[in-house]
Formats: sequence, structure tokens, C-alpha cells
Amino acid sequence: MSRGNITRRSKQSWRIKFDLPSDGGDRQTRYVTVRGKYADAQRELTKLLSAADNGMDIEPRKVTVADYMKAWLDGRHNLSPKTVERYKQLTERQIIPYLGSTILQRLRPPTIQRWHETILTSGGKDDRPLSPRTVGHAHRVLHRALQRAVEMEILARNVASAISPPSLEPSEIEILDAGQIAIVLESLKGHDIYSIAALALATGMRRGELLALQWTDCDLDAATLTVERALEETRAGLRFKAPKTRHGLRTISLPDSAVQVLRDHRLNQLETRMALGLGRPESDALVFSKLDGTPMSPDNLSRDWVRICRSLKLPRVMFHALRHTHASALIAAGLDVVTISRRLGHAKPTTTLTVYGHLFSKTDEVAADAIEAAMRTDKGTDRG
Repeated sequence: MSRGNITRRSKQSWRIKFDLPSDGGDRQTRYVTVRGKYADAQRELTKLLSAADNGMDIEPRKVTVADYMKAWLDGRHNLSPKTVERYKQLTERQIIPYLGSTILQRLRPPTIQRWHETILTSGGKDDRPLSPRTVGHAHRVLHRALQRAVEMEILARNVASAISPPSLEPSEIEILDAGQIAIVLESLKGHDIYSIAALALATGMRRGELLALQWTDCDLDAATLTVERALEETRAGLRFKAPKTRHGLRTISLPDSAVQVLRDHRLNQLETRMALGLGRPESDALVFSKLDGTPMSPDNLSRDWVRICRSLKLPRVMFHALRHTHASALIAAGLDVVTISRRLGHAKPTTTLTVYGHLFSKTDEVAADAIEAAMRTDKGTDRG
């Protein structure tokens, strides 16, 4: 049964009648008058029904950016809880305070440009400037939300597409250099964090992937492990999730040192549990967990890493820098970008180049030296 109909009121006037989605209660009906042709009324009815399905029971022409953003984030979408949490934070801090009162359908490219300029200079805490990266994140949230409005025919176009987010200055990623890696690992021996740090360096796995790793994912005889899931932390708690893309599901070969680290870690885990009377862990137990086998907090792992590095006077890098260090070592060894991309679980090699492009440029000097040596004509070969 149709949820709406159009009735002519005069030559250029139409009355639209439509019902809001029902949750089992009394039916709610809305009436809107539209001037123009019948086709204009049809388009308006489509927009009204789309808006109602997105949680807005008022005319799209009266919906503010704040109304729409809140409805979009609370509605149905293919976003992970962690992503929704981050999007809500950006929306509440960087979008609604500056664009919230603007009528959605009156949003124009100059408004987006002025918004960028404002939050770049005073969009942070205590009116401090925001970094171009954060402004870019906020822009992408708005763009994604407006694109959904276009798909639902609430908007005719995505005005955020007309304005590019601020450009970013090239920045060096945080890594341990070749001389620091051995020092860090040696200093961490005896600490609970040693095994997971060593595996992060050996595999380039993400923090959440390491904390979701099960013993059944590890084939130590074959020196491989399989990444099948990740642990995500939100305000609602911890949850396991599948990789974002098919490339995130991957098998990683292990160096001999990493195999030994895992064997030692498994033995220590077993001995600790037996000493505490907890019994043998299940075959699918987490490789890195609390004593009772429950998942560790990713955020706590990062905090523990910073605390331990500070107490041992080790280089002040974030835990994620171990992944970057792994990638930089592969690049320095001359591995091709496709192989590195697959090992890191990137969706495509261009992602790897975007993050680590400056490191590849350094290895290009080695390539230039190699081709120079190959092209030399004064090698003094024996011509017989």
C-alpha cells in the first residue's frame, strides 16, 4: 500500500499527503503543499518519504544540518561502531557548532569553504587552531553524510564535493631506526609486553589484529599465522570484527625469531595458568589476553607501551610505530610495494604508497646506483 499521494489544489498547486513509518503505534500523517508541476510534487514526495525513513518527520526544506547529521548517525548505515563513535565526535565538535543551524538544502560551497577557514584557525579546544588532517576528517564525514542525502533524493547534489579538504604537508611517519630495534627488544625482555611487541615488529600486524589472534590461527611448525579478525574498543566495550576488506584476511610468514617468541610465550602462558589453578587454555584461546583468557583493552595496551618506554628510557614512539617500523624494514630490503601491501593487509598498493611513499623515494637512490653500475662502459672487460 502506498504511503503517500498527491492531490491537485489549483493549476500550479498540489497537496502531498504521506504517512510516517509506523513502529506499531497510531499512524502519523503529514500534509505538505507544493507549487509547480505535477513532476515537482512527485519529486517532493520522494524526498519527504526518504527524510521520514531517515528519522526526520519534517519537510526536507526545513531540515537543518544538525537535524540531518544526528538522524544519519543514529540511522541505518554500513559503519562500524568505532567509526560511528568517531563520526559523532567530529560531528558534535567540528560540524554542528558551525554548520548545524544551516538549512540542509541551503548549504552551498562558499559555506563549506568558510567553515574550513574558521575551524582551521579556531576549531580546536579553547579556540585553538585545528590541524589540516582533522579538518580533512571532518570534511569527509560531512561529505559522506551529504552523499547519502543525495542517494535518498533529499538533496540534488553533494555541495561538499565542490570544495577540497585542506592539503596536508608531507610528514615523516614515526619509526624505530635499525639501530634501535634490537635495543628496544633487549630492554623489553622480562616484561609482559615483550612478546606482543616482538610479534608486532616481526609481522606489521595492527594492534587490534594482534589482540584478536588465537592459537588456532598460528601454525608454528609451518612458521605462519593467519589474520582473521580484529579487536575493536568503543565506549560500549570490546568486540571482535572481521577485516574491513578481503585484503585484511591474510596469512603472514614468520621469521624464526618470531616463532621462538610465540613458543616461549605459549609455554609461559601455560605455566602461569597452571600455577594459578586456571587449567590449560582452550585450543582457540587468545594468544595475548588477561590471565583469565578474556580480551585485553587495545587502549590499555597503548598506554602500557608508553609507560614502559618512558620508564626504560626507550625511544618515545607509539605502539603503532612498530607496524611502521616493520614496513620500513621491508622497503629498505627492496621488497616490491605489492608484496608489502599484502603483508600489511592494505586494501590496495596505493594505500601503501600514500603512507610510505617517502621511504620508497629513499630506496630509489639505491636503484639509481644499481642501474648506473649496470650501464657503465668502463668496466675493463676482457675483449680477448
